[in-house]
Amino acid sequence: MGNTATLAPLTSSERLDSLDVLRGVALLGIALMNVEYFTAPLMDMSEGIATGGSGLDRLADAFVYVFVRGKFWTLFSLLFGMGFAVMLGRARDAGRDFVPLYLRRTFGLLLFGLVHAWLIWSGDILVSYALTALVLLLFFRDTPVDRTWKWGAGIWAVLVGVMLLVGAMMAMGDGVTDPNAAESAATIAALREAEIAAYSGGSYAEATAMRLRYFVHALGFNAFLVPLVLGMFLVGGWLVRSGAMARPLDHRQLFTRLAWIGGLGGLALTAASVAVNANPGTAGELPPDAMLAMALHMAGSPLMALAYIAIVVLALQHGAGWLRALAPAGRMALTNYLTQSVIGTLVFYGYGLGLWGQVPRAGQVLVVVVVFVLQLLASRWWLARFRYGPLEWSWRAFTYWQVPPLRRVAP
Repeated sequence: MGNTATLAPLTSSERLDSLDVLRGVALLGIALMNVEYFTAPLMDMSEGIATGGSGLDRLADAFVYVFVRGKFWTLFSLLFGMGFAVMLGRARDAGRDFVPLYLRRTFGLLLFGLVHAWLIWSGDILVSYALTALVLLLFFRDTPVDRTWKWGAGIWAVLVGVMLLVGAMMAMGDGVTDPNAAESAATIAALREAEIAAYSGGSYAEATAMRLRYFVHALGFNAFLVPLVLGMFLVGGWLVRSGAMARPLDHRQLFTRLAWIGGLGGLALTAASVAVNANPGTAGELPPDAMLAMALHMAGSPLMALAYIAIVVLALQHGAGWLRALAPAGRMALTNYLTQSVIGTLVFYGYGLGLWGQVPRAGQVLVVVVVFVLQLLASRWWLARFRYGPLEWSWRAFTYWQVPPLRRVAP
């Protein structure tokens, strides 16, 4: 194959509309998941359905935990895997060396992630995506198409299987005997109190110092997250490389199976998790059945994420054109994701409006819906005048080492 073709950012006509719609859906889910931790310490991330809630607040809490928590960062991971697969395919079709482009794209993503984690909000996942992208390049860029989903599912299954085994052993016994358990609990409690102090009433400088401290503390968790994200990258890449996303009509049976088996199976595993322990981690404590509950919840998440993808794809094929209203937000997914964090911290943190801990769960969901609708409108307005979102434009310029035109040319 010759290498005279020009490799450049996707034009509007070359995009897969379904991916943009799915990114829009993912943005809403990510916001519903993240909003709780714009107004609570990230050390409480293992908590589930809060005890003592009632009415709409408990309903909102349960809905997010069952249908959103864990499902949308995996969906986001699947979509990032799809994006990298699209880029790989276009580079090969153009006869270009993929590695320099891929490395610049990954390094750009890492920079965005570090800015997000250090300067905006500690709950960033882009750094983990960037590190996972490097692993993907090193070990899986030449993996045959029919093996990629097997590798992805296998990696996830092994990790979750180990968690299930350890969780079952803990649930049958008295928990894990750890001579340093008291010291670890004290460290977690101290970090949690530091988060509350810095974010609820601290200055921007104090909050930033806390973000840096949390980033260092969470390095071990991010190392565990990388193989989980890798599994979803591989499955998402397979959905693109197999042609399923580009030719959904030819793969209707696949999407139907994913919708039913993934949806019902994932929901059953999530329900089992709630039955074991609906609130597995409270203030750093780890009850004997907590690991089992978290493992069951994690096992159900990718199944439900795949079901969400399948349901959206099938709905689009059956004429649900209204879903395309989400596409503009999806085309600006990076800009909108980081904007959600900026808005969330300015609303809840002490250096903003200072509403930390004052908005109940139902109110948090309402805030997310209002902000997301505004993002939809803003994205539609912006893309009517510009080709890319502002951060997407800068990311593409860095990736392709050329400045793509930003403003649309009037007809």
